[in-house]
Amino acid sequence: MRIVIIDDSGLRATVLEEGLRDAGYDDIHIVPPRGAFVARLERMAPDVVLMDLGSPSRDTLEEMLTVSRALARPIAMFVDQSDEAMIGAAIDAGVSAYVVDGLRKERVKPVLELAVRRFNAFAKIQSELEEARTALSDRKIIDRAKSILMNQRGLSEQDAYALLRTSAMNQGKKIVDVAQALITASDLLGGA
Repeated sequence: MRIVIIDDSGLRATVLEEGLRDAGYDDIHIVPPRGAFVARLERMAPDVVLMDLGSPSRDTLEEMLTVSRALARPIAMFVDQSDEAMIGAAIDAGVSAYVVDGLRKERVKPVLELAVRRFNAFAKIQSELEEARTALSDRKIIDRAKSILMNQRGLSEQDAYALLRTSAMNQGKKIVDVAQALITASDLLGGA
């Protein structure tokens, strides 16, 4: 697992690195948050990012949250102090673990594992949500195509669906694709 530590404080980065090495991780890279470091991080393709911000200013926090949005990877953020706005902004940006005043090497492994698990759980929920949205959209398209067939050909709902299904099988396409083609053709021909 490639782990990147974003930190400009050598002492604090050392604590994180020691905790990771003690936990058995060895592909560890420390990147100071300077210059074009976001592009550098993207090229490194880390599996997990640990951000050690100490007492971040608003500008620093915004920069780190930009990193979070750009990478789409599990991210654990260590800060010395925090407030509700900072926590909310971090969560909205996709930070998987937000640790306040908890930088000790024995805590690094559990925080890393938590970040990975939360990221994976959130990614699964996002995927399921996208699948549900797609299924709903497909259902609406199929229902509209059935309605066109029912109105123009005088078919029952079952017969309209059977016709769509048979056409899809004969063409080697998905029902939703045949339904969309029917809707497009109907729209072009001035149908309902």
